[in-house]
Amino acid sequence: MALSEIDRNLLSRCLGRKPRAWEEFVDRFLGLVIHVINHAAQCRSIRLSPQDVEDLAADVFLAVVNNDFAILRRFRGDSSLATYLTVVSRRVVVRELLKRRTTTSLAESGAEGVIGQPSTHEQRISNREEVERLLESLEGPEAVVVRMYHLEGKSYQEISTSVGMPENSVGPTLSRARAKLRRQGVDSTAK
Repeated sequence: MALSEIDRNLLSRCLGRKPRAWEEFVDRFLGLVIHVINHAAQCRSIRLSPQDVEDLAADVFLAVVNNDFAILRRFRGDSSLATYLTVVSRRVVVRELLKRRTTTSLAESGAEGVIGQPSTHEQRISNREEVERLLESLEGPEAVVVRMYHLEGKSYQEISTSVGMPENSVGPTLSRARAKLRRQGVDSTAK
């Protein structure tokens, strides 16, 4: 999709620092940025608090305005502005999530920790016990992969080598297992 006339005008006004142009830009693309944030976090099994989402959105918009709108100045208009901002947003968000994830290790935050929310020793024990309890309902490779990733803290590469599974199959296996565990958790609480 090509650059629309509305976006071309908005881009020109932002780069020209016209009154209210930046506010209109943020209003127009805030929903897109939040969608990218939620999607990136969901793909990485990271739960974000509303404050985390706000912080990440601010990081994206800060990246856009840095160096006198350098990111917008590099836009060539070969695609829609929304497509370009999706790519920019995704890069910023993934970089920030990885930065934050390394400061909040899996062991500290439980199986699917909320970034930025430190957990106590008791919460970690509780999460570990819950993962072990739920693991009882999994069998075969799924159980092994979940145990190695969530309880032993192994990387995808280490799991791949140990289990003999392609590295790019580890993530989907974890996702399927988590979905099963969620369904069973809902089913067991409904009884």
